[in-house]
Amino acid sequence: MKVKRFEVWLVNFNPRYGTEVGKTRPAVVIQTNLLNKIGHPSTIVCPMSTNIKKEATILRVGLKDGEAGLIGDGDILVDQPMAIDNRRFRRRLGLLPEHAAEQLVDALKAILDLED
Repeated sequence: MKVKRFEVWLVNFNPRYGTEVGKTRPAVVIQTNLLNKIGHPSTIVCPMSTNIKKEATILRVGLKDGEAGLIGDGDILVDQPMAIDNRRFRRRLGLLPEHAAEQLVDALKAILDLED
C-alpha cells in the first residue's frame, strides 16, 4: 500500500488517549512523498471530523460533501497532526482539491510557526 501527500484515507484511530481523536474516520496524509515513496512504516496525517466549526478558521480546513471522496461535509483538524502506523490505514477515499491543499499548508505553517 502506497499513500501520497494530500490523499484522504479512512483510518482506524482506536484506541485513543486523552484529547486524541478516536474511531475510524477520514484523515489527510500530510507527510512528504519522499518518505511515502520509500515505504516508511509510519505516516503523518491530519484527522478529519464531521463536527464542523466554522469559527475555528486557523485550526480547521473545511471540505464539502463529495470533495476528496467524502460523504458529507467535514473539517480537517489542523491542530491534531499525528504519526500513525501504516497498519491503521483502511482504504483510500480520494484526493484533496488544490484549494484545500493550499489552505491546509497555510494553516500548518501558521500553527507550527513556519511562516516564510
